[in-house]
Amino acid sequence: MKRQKRKSKRPNGATRKQRSTAGNAPNDAARRGFLRKLRNGAIATVAVGGGGWLLIGKVRATMREQDLTQIGNGNPTVVQIHDPQCPQCTALQREARDAVCEVGDDRLQFVVANIRSPEGRRLASAHGVGHVTLLLFDAAGKRQGILAGPNDRAYLANAFRRHLARHGKS
Repeated sequence: MKRQKRKSKRPNGATRKQRSTAGNAPNDAARRGFLRKLRNGAIATVAVGGGGWLLIGKVRATMREQDLTQIGNGNPTVVQIHDPQCPQCTALQREARDAVCEVGDDRLQFVVANIRSPEGRRLASAHGVGHVTLLLFDAAGKRQGILAGPNDRAYLANAFRRHLARHGKS
């Protein structure tokens, strides 16, 4: 018959290892808490910083897109007469942006004229158009065409390519 080893019990019921680390428990918990806060702070910093970077880029792009002084600056320009509260205008804006990207020519500019701003209203009334309309300007800023109503990306991309072929400078 084999002898079985018994674990000897300490008087207070704790093993030698448990007794040696029992005095450090508050320090370990504080250290873990500090490291957890440090990790969470680093994650939050990266998330907020990255989000801020993207937001700044989007705000800059929107500001540039709404700069009507770009018309006639030497590049052909597509100007959308836009009402931000109109769902058709928002859909046309999305399709027009995609079409400009599909054309892939850096010479073609896309600008949005908000009819709720004085500049946008002036431009729309000067050309006798309402919202949900695209105006096509040549490099000198002379209007060359009007695309009224909602259109899909493929139609717009073809129209933009034709406009570039006729009025884009090489």
